[in-house]
Amino acid sequence: MSPEPSSSRPPEARPSRLIDWLAADPAGRSALGAACRTRIHELEPTLQAWQQFAPQAASGGGPLAGIPVGVKEIIETRGLATEYGSPIYHGRIATEDAAIVQQLRQAGAQIFGTTRSTAFAYFTPTITRNPRNPAHTPGGSSSGSAAAVAAGMVPLALGTQTAGSVLRPASFCGVTGFKPSFGLLPTEGVYPFAPSLDTVGFFTATAADMAALWSALGWSVEEPADFVFGAVSPLPNVEPAMAAVFNATLDRCRRAGLRIEPVDLRTMQSTLEAAVRTVMQYEAARIHERHFRDHREQLGPLGDLVAIGLAMPAEKYESARRDIAEWKLHLAAQFRATPVILTPASLGPAPVGLGATGDPRMNAPWTALGTPAISVPMPVGDGMPMGLQMTADVGHEGRLLRAAVALEAAWSD
Repeated sequence: MSPEPSSSRPPEARPSRLIDWLAADPAGRSALGAACRTRIHELEPTLQAWQQFAPQAASGGGPLAGIPVGVKEIIETRGLATEYGSPIYHGRIATEDAAIVQQLRQAGAQIFGTTRSTAFAYFTPTITRNPRNPAHTPGGSSSGSAAAVAAGMVPLALGTQTAGSVLRPASFCGVTGFKPSFGLLPTEGVYPFAPSLDTVGFFTATAADMAALWSALGWSVEEPADFVFGAVSPLPNVEPAMAAVFNATLDRCRRAGLRIEPVDLRTMQSTLEAAVRTVMQYEAARIHERHFRDHREQLGPLGDLVAIGLAMPAEKYESARRDIAEWKLHLAAQFRATPVILTPASLGPAPVGLGATGDPRMNAPWTALGTPAISVPMPVGDGMPMGLQMTADVGHEGRLLRAAVALEAAWSD
């Protein structure tokens, strides 16, 4: 298990590029792995990203042979601490692998350990700190996975998202977070929260790394297409820092020749924010009813959500599901006009302090719709990171990833 945290600022965190790993021969991958271990030794006492750092043997050949991976601790990982972030399961060791972990092992990946999650992937914060500044939250619930990639401890980590638990930590920590379409990656062996929303996702350093990962796992990444991007306008009620960086990033993309048109998402945003809350309350209450009955005092904020959900009429839940279904149809038409839509990935930079993990409202509607979504770090100078969220229609992961790579290159020039 990890040592106690330090309040001192760690050495500068530098993410490890997955494309460097994929291009390296076995000796090169071994050297990169040694560098990751060094980073963990240096930074973990301060950042506390790992629930258990205990590298397991790689399974052999494959496109990810020898590449280290961190796994969010609500995902079953054989032989490692998989405690779901909760004191209720303190000391629990998984006896089997989740399906997504099996897939990574079959591709040759080396499981480095399990990363810290908020309790049952809800809002109770972990002790993990943000590698960009340890005085700030890394976000949640995939706190440890985002921090581990941002700190250069691993080039790849697994997370999950029910509202904003991949995209928001990616935005806060200055890495790329990607959630594919709902149901595309298996959730067997992932502790459920709201099964109609739960989605497995990944963290890498950049969009180019994420596209390379997707290709290495056997999925297609489309060639660039000459289409019009949509950008949310007017902006939601984000913080001034986010508004300034978002608008400046769009300006850079336009100067690079990209066509961007405004898209008004105000009604969708407000309707689906409410719908997601309702669905999460109702479904999580049924998942955690036993914990509520036997361990109410150990649930923290989750206990309040379960209490609301258990008292909720089924009619309210079904109404929220209908709202989501209706907006899926409406957004399908919007995606035909603007195949990729751009929005802020968070309300602003990571808040100061470890007492909260931030607000998922910028991500939750897209989780409800089941669309693929990615957060890519925008140029912020010396400021704390902030991500650009990009979404596409269901099933268009390749289009989204290629567009993310193109925009990343546009503002890097």
